[in-house]
Amino acid sequence: MSELYAEAGVKRRENAKSIAARVGMIAFIIVSFFISGLSTFLVVLPAAALIIAFIFFPRLSVEYEYVFCDGQIDFDKIMGKAKRKTMLKMDLDQIEIVAPTNSHSLDSYKNSNLPKKNYSSLDSNARTYTIIGRVKNKTEGQNIQVIFEPSEKMIECMKLKSPRKVVTY
Repeated sequence: MSELYAEAGVKRRENAKSIAARVGMIAFIIVSFFISGLSTFLVVLPAAALIIAFIFFPRLSVEYEYVFCDGQIDFDKIMGKAKRKTMLKMDLDQIEIVAPTNSHSLDSYKNSNLPKKNYSSLDSNARTYTIIGRVKNKTEGQNIQVIFEPSEKMIECMKLKSPRKVVTY
């Protein structure tokens, strides 16, 4: 078979929002244990806080996986190394351009207020690419901007499938 297939994955760097959520949950658990000593009714509070932390703590660890298979690219979000959710699917037919984020090929899209979806690791040293295109399920509407960190093999596969849409400089 002559299928083009490539995949890549990145772990999202901790940002201030996730750190604040972790610290807030830990602080709430500690405070709930102290408050539970005031009344017998409040004994349920630490148990509820622990259950909430048990459910939401793993969701703060986020990874993104990109799968390119024969002209379609899927963006999946993996939370806590256990739960996977497909965030976006795009066809190369509906993509206008794929280029490095700081490329001059994207200059014509800089001032347009395209909705932005960032599926990168948020690392300032990482080489990110930007896709300008439409979502697979929508036939009409505005283009979106997707930022991601593909592997070299994925860029090569995309370039083989659609050489005019993929810019590597």
